[in-house]
Amino acid sequence: MIVTSTPTIEGRPIREYLGLVAGEAVVGANLFRDLFATVRDIVGGRAGAYEEVLRNARETALQEIAAEAEKLGANAVVSVSLDYESVGARGSILMVTATGTAVIL
Repeated sequence: MIVTSTPTIEGRPIREYLGLVAGEAVVGANLFRDLFATVRDIVGGRAGAYEEVLRNARETALQEIAAEAEKLGANAVVSVSLDYESVGARGSILMVTATGTAVIL
């Protein structure tokens, strides 16, 4: 499955557009509270534990759009966009959303 942020894939014409696909990953308040206790690896202003959580959430959202596209019979997802939002009471939950268009190349 090809997943790309570009609207086309060079040398691979799109034969059919199958529709919008979306995937979400939500990181709850307990995880953030636990991370505050374990963030000991802040080097140069970077928080490795937080980066790992965000990386995992992004990968989960991308895996979800690939799975949705596969269910539709697609072999690629184009025009992928990622969005990061704080939701819940006092922004205690982080949501990562990936959207794109499922296509057959």
